[in-house]
Amino acid sequence: MTASPSATTFVVGDRLPWPDETAASPDTGPLDPGVICDGGSRRECTIRKISARGVTLVGAPEKAPGEEIAIELETGQRAGTVAWVERGEIGICFDEPIDMVALLNRKLVSQPVERRTMPRVEIRSGVYLKFAENLRAATMRNISARGLQIEGDDLPDVGTYVSVFVEGLNIPPGEVVWKRGRVAGIEVFEELSWTSIVPWVKTTIRKAAD
Repeated sequence: MTASPSATTFVVGDRLPWPDETAASPDTGPLDPGVICDGGSRRECTIRKISARGVTLVGAPEKAPGEEIAIELETGQRAGTVAWVERGEIGICFDEPIDMVALLNRKLVSQPVERRTMPRVEIRSGVYLKFAENLRAATMRNISARGLQIEGDDLPDVGTYVSVFVEGLNIPPGEVVWKRGRVAGIEVFEELSWTSIVPWVKTTIRKAAD
């Protein structure tokens, strides 16, 4: 049996992964592990979302906003401050931004080459959806090897076959597998390769920094 892909989301852009973003998608799956370092003790937790500016943790020790805390990532230990606590999760704001491209690269090289899969990346990008005779503009919320999440008005219903057009990235056709209000999930018929997504993500990061 193939292991479920990680549901940890890598957030691109100068944004914090705040709690109002966590309930939009019904996607589930295992989360990447993390380690909290607090007063000489170490405690395991899991990472729901991470950006250059902060991280959302599940299973972290109880803390109050404003308290200092440190977390071990694959690129080293990062100090930060608790910014919020909600629904059993805590949000940490890093003292110094981290390099998201380096973190993505470490995530990929830690996997066996034959099973290397692009993690879920939260990134805002304009897209066009084509279904039947319709062509509709929408916004991509996140993308992974198996599909993408989109937001917009009058999105196609569950079960609709769609083609997705994104500047600079070739996305295979797919099917709408869930829909909640103005947000929907599309599962692609052919898995997206990390070798195509990573260069596109890097280009998007560079454009945002300009």
